[in-house]
Amino acid sequence: MPAKFGPAGNSEIFSVKYKSSTDAPVFLREMGLDHYEYQCGRGVKVTDKTAFALRENAEKNDISLSLHAPYFISLSSVEAEKRDNSINYILQSCDAATRIGADRIIIHSGSCAKISREEALKLAKDTLLRARKTAIEQGFEHITFCPETMGKVNQLGNLAEVLELCKLDDSFVPCIDFGHLNAREFGYIKGKAEYKKMLDEVENILGTDRLKVFHSHFSKIMFTNPGGEKKHLTFAQNEGFGPDFEPLMEIVAKKNLSPTFVCESAGTQAEDALTMKKYYLSVK
Repeated sequence: MPAKFGPAGNSEIFSVKYKSSTDAPVFLREMGLDHYEYQCGRGVKVTDKTAFALRENAEKNDISLSLHAPYFISLSSVEAEKRDNSINYILQSCDAATRIGADRIIIHSGSCAKISREEALKLAKDTLLRARKTAIEQGFEHITFCPETMGKVNQLGNLAEVLELCKLDDSFVPCIDFGHLNAREFGYIKGKAEYKKMLDEVENILGTDRLKVFHSHFSKIMFTNPGGEKKHLTFAQNEGFGPDFEPLMEIVAKKNLSPTFVCESAGTQAEDALTMKKYYLSVK
């Protein structure tokens, strides 16, 4: 099965012809893409009418779906109430994902600004396990949790931490945001060697099966030292901030992996996703 490509939300060009996100699958099929990540970053507000229309259009146009859970989830908060609220947001995301026909939700892990990384990871593990247990109890066992690597240095979510979260349950799949990882390590990704090291780490810790189907966010991201991520760029903005996608596509094609690549470029996410897909197919 080949890799899939699509945008996070809608590009600026989407609104030229379409008005509602429920039309995104039509737009993406016309472009030649095959995935759409529905955005619930600012809260889960998906009506049944919207969910049904999106699901129907996605099925008609052969577009697979994922859903980004709210940004304000904090698995590692020192406040128990915030952790409990985060579980509720995850459950809301599972419900919305089920209704739109998505099988994956992407989850931010939170901050470790006030405590050590070890303490933050311990809290995040407990919160995520409780969320998974409750999700299964509520009938959402079919939804895959994808903890995401984060871009700011003080956030929980370097690659090792995300893989630790994924070890909690065999169904968890990492969302590897290569732009985030590059930003939090101030331009670490130079080419194939760094990508290969990361993918080898995933395989060594989670196994070949989960490496094969990992989720990914990709964009060029401006960063500062020592903070990390500052803002998302487009592929056309050649400001010296990476990472470059070509070496990664070459490795994915050579290793015959089947990840889902969601582009998060600033306003050109569909066009840049297509650029990635075309290059991937050219080396495949």
